[in-house]
Amino acid sequence: MAYKIIWSPEAIDTFDAIIKYLSENWSEREVSNFLDDSEHTIFLLEKNPFLFRGSTKESVHEALITKHNLLLYQIVENSKRVELISFWDTRQNPKRKFLKKKR
Repeated sequence: MAYKIIWSPEAIDTFDAIIKYLSENWSEREVSNFLDDSEHTIFLLEKNPFLFRGSTKESVHEALITKHNLLLYQIVENSKRVELISFWDTRQNPKRKFLKKKR
């Protein structure tokens, strides 16, 4: 049985921010590549969310989408859900990875 993917508001915001950055600073090809890579990663999460590594924070997993973008997510095994927490730019300070963003 496939896992259901749930997007948090922060995951939506950080995903949109990456798309906006790529659109403004790179070509349409990079935007398309990021979208394809993200879609493929989420497809893999639906099939087997344990495929990717755990993180330093308990119950959070990390899926590397591109060399500069990481997807943080949690697995809710009893309801077969994967909750996307945030997309993370790997060039940022890793100590800030689990800090909540202010809205």
